[in-house]
Amino acid sequence: MFGYIRPKIPELKVREYDQYKGIYCSLCKRMGKEYGIASRFALSYDSTFLVLMMLGLEKECTPFQPGKCVFNPLKKCNYCTSGQTNFEFASALTVMMTYQKIRDDIEDSGFGGKLKAYLVLPLVAGANKKAAKKYPELKKVLDETIATQSQVEKEENPCLDACAEPTAQMLARTFAMISPADEILTRVLQNFGYFLGKWVYTIDAADDIEKDIKENAFNPFVLKFGLSKESTQEEIKQVKSYCNESLNAVLSQVVGSYHLMEIYHFEPIIHNIIFEGLPQMQKELLFKKENHDVGSI
Repeated sequence: MFGYIRPKIPELKVREYDQYKGIYCSLCKRMGKEYGIASRFALSYDSTFLVLMMLGLEKECTPFQPGKCVFNPLKKCNYCTSGQTNFEFASALTVMMTYQKIRDDIEDSGFGGKLKAYLVLPLVAGANKKAAKKYPELKKVLDETIATQSQVEKEENPCLDACAEPTAQMLARTFAMISPADEILTRVLQNFGYFLGKWVYTIDAADDIEKDIKENAFNPFVLKFGLSKESTQEEIKQVKSYCNESLNAVLSQVVGSYHLMEIYHFEPIIHNIIFEGLPQMQKELLFKKENHDVGSI
């Protein structure tokens, strides 16, 4: 995944941060068990958020127990002792999206990027095949997303909404899959996933503006504003201000959908991510401030 959906760590209480790390470490452990050690390098904050949502929507409590880190036996970690199907689902999604990202790099990157992608691809191909076999519906969603995205980017001047639509639909369908047997909640989760997907695509495109200008790669903002290697930093700054406004508009829809859900567990952490983590990511990436607040595990 992209790695943009993360908490604002300084605003979490110690207990909440420990719970978040426990879910992160549990997902890391599950990915290694299901798809091998190499798959753990694909672990992202986005997949951790997906597990948080899945566990938070369940009425049953999620207990933790202490254990040793799978990477560093001298380090202690907390691991979830329930909800393993949720971790399996998120692991499969992470592996399949990582595989698609590598395939995209082979298609779109320069020589160095292509070479790196070709070297990494065999490490992920087997895991992707296993995940796709276990979750064929998820594979179908991702395949359709890639095909639609490719088609949109081949159009002459696609608008931002059209470019973001495949990712938005992908997360809408993914979040619908994690819904309990509740039609109303399923619709709410679809809307939540749709706008979250739109936010993810938009911030990823905004974050890549300079890189895509340099590599002459597709970027909806570069096309919309006619940016080039001759564009000044002031022009790029103005475009990023526009990006921030677009992101704020989409984020308001994410918040609206979130308010319609009943979260049973980890609500303070999920609230932190949506109301503080996502806005902070916009500030860090679009205005290039020192990254002190978002943090890493």
